[in-house]
Amino acid sequence: MSTTTEPVSLWRNRDFTLLWSGQVVSNLGAAISGTAMPLLVLGVTGSPADAGLVGAAGTLPHLIANLPAGPLVDRWNRRRIMVGAEAFAGLALLGVPIALWSGVVSTALLCLVAFVQGLCFVFFGLAERAALPMIVPVAALPTAIAHNEARSRGAALAGPPLGGVLFGVDRALPFLVDGLSYLVAAGALIFLRKDLQVERTQAAEPLWRSAATGLRYLWGHRLVRAAILLLAVGNLVFQALVLVIVVLARQQGASSTAVGVMLGLYSVGGLLGALAAGRFHRHFAPRTVIIGINWIWAALLPLMAFTTHPLQIGAIGAACAFVGPLWNVVMVTYASVLVPNELLGRVTSAAMTLTWGVMPIASLGAGFLLTAIGPVGSVWVLAAIMLGAAVVGTASPAVRNAPPMPVEVPPARP
Repeated sequence: MSTTTEPVSLWRNRDFTLLWSGQVVSNLGAAISGTAMPLLVLGVTGSPADAGLVGAAGTLPHLIANLPAGPLVDRWNRRRIMVGAEAFAGLALLGVPIALWSGVVSTALLCLVAFVQGLCFVFFGLAERAALPMIVPVAALPTAIAHNEARSRGAALAGPPLGGVLFGVDRALPFLVDGLSYLVAAGALIFLRKDLQVERTQAAEPLWRSAATGLRYLWGHRLVRAAILLLAVGNLVFQALVLVIVVLARQQGASSTAVGVMLGLYSVGGLLGALAAGRFHRHFAPRTVIIGINWIWAALLPLMAFTTHPLQIGAIGAACAFVGPLWNVVMVTYASVLVPNELLGRVTSAAMTLTWGVMPIASLGAGFLLTAIGPVGSVWVLAAIMLGAAVVGTASPAVRNAPPMPVEVPPARP
């Protein structure tokens, strides 16, 4: 892994370009089907609780699979993991249009498809994050992470309107498009050339002991530990919020196309934030990012309780999403440079178990809140949780005394 500080053009890096381009297609497809899935569940069952159940199934792998997946990503061939994950996710998504055309679609089937898609996402995400420092030099790593953020945010911008429109044309169409997009991305990954692993010099530990190594490493850094716990709260809130605002918009009479436009507008802020983060990340210390972003979210969320139109919801969401990429770029760069690469899969999986493992709880909680107190009451509950996180983050000594961003690459362990 290079330690040069010279400027590097990522677009001359063949492997990065292949990986990035393939994921543009895959992310766009996932955003399209992600918008269509709750609309399909609501259309088939009319139940927000069922929509929450399918959402929980899709995020359950983050809770149960992240921790064991990390050691496997550090042991197995990362290229093969990424290709296999994309291929299996594509086949799972293609099962939805087949079920719709056959008249056998059900909540249980959609839960299964969502679970397989989520499981593939876990393995692919861990493998990609661990492989990225092997593909690009350290000097270009923050820029590469920012490009990946822009990729995801751009897909989240274009995907929801497309998902809404395609769903309006034919319920099966968004899932057909997503399934094919996964297969295209898998094909692109086959042509990666670089070795994506650090050569192992020690015998592999037992799986669960290896997973515990990642947890111990993560928990030993007070700032990273605090940031991970705060990010878990933020993920819980915003995962629940997606279903809440879809139901809120539907309650206000929004069509499926209007819901897609609302979610697309929400994503405009994320895309602009990703572009800004690539340029300005070096000007913000981790302490400023963690405290400031939590307070911005705490201030913006209550405004959704007073909205009367889906476009207003989208505009508030855009403001929330604008600051998210800065958090990701600063903290992911911090971890990627600090953690030895042979541990990066395990440490990342430990972090994602905590930060993404809350998502099935969030989806189930959103369904329960919507049934019990409706969308406006649900917004107030989520806003209160976010306010609590902002207060705790500000009071945390680990956050207030956070060290600056590391600039040296740690040597590989002997």
